[in-house]
Amino acid sequence: MPAFSYQLYASRNFGPLAVTCAMLAEAGYAHVEGYGALFETDASVAELADALETNGLTMPSAHFGLDAIETAPDRMKQVAQRFGIESVFVPFIDIGQRPQTGEAWRDFGVRLHKAGAPLREAGLAFGWHNHDFELAPLPDGGLPIDAMLEGAPDLLLELDFGWVVRAGLDPATLVERHGERLAAVHLKDVAPAREHLDEDGWADIGHGTLDWPAIAGALGKTGVRHLVAEHDNPADDRRFATRSMAALLKAWDAP
Repeated sequence: MPAFSYQLYASRNFGPLAVTCAMLAEAGYAHVEGYGALFETDASVAELADALETNGLTMPSAHFGLDAIETAPDRMKQVAQRFGIESVFVPFIDIGQRPQTGEAWRDFGVRLHKAGAPLREAGLAFGWHNHDFELAPLPDGGLPIDAMLEGAPDLLLELDFGWVVRAGLDPATLVERHGERLAAVHLKDVAPAREHLDEDGWADIGHGTLDWPAIAGALGKTGVRHLVAEHDNPADDRRFATRSMAALLKAWDAP
């Protein structure tokens, strides 16, 4: 049975980190995944470190913004060292920065490859976390994610299953296609059509449309290291954390 992680972004609109981390430890999570805003100042880093230590949680993976990695790689390495982070993922680029052609996506992959060099040299795994825009066909019929990976031979992936489904693709297919690049996954569920609109159409894991026993079986054939529960906009983060943990334990225990 894997030790599940929790993307702290899911709890950004709720209580202080100390309360969130206490809730996660009680719910059975062993790890968390941090995100950019938590690392912006020395004070925010100290608050996070204290909350994790107090509640016996670790942070083996994190999201660092591309700008932070490119402009302050030494600080990002220091943050990673402080928390014992093993894997770093760039989570997003704004719409105005997104390439529009296969060639431009390959060039963006080259940029990512270069940006990640200091982190790789420090012994960190470095990768990309997808949304749906990297999975929308380009004019030539190819996918941005494939072009990006062509430009970045060492780039790893953190596949977000919810966004994969939103893009109209099958998570198991992408796991099989990119298994050798797969370092982490975001375990995210999608609500049935026109449900949970107040939560942007996302659902607690096991309470949406994804087949979690099948996903658990597919991931069991890979060497993925980080299994991270996430919901982009839960109305109640405690409800999401506890119901999702129950569903994940059930899925991974299925024959």
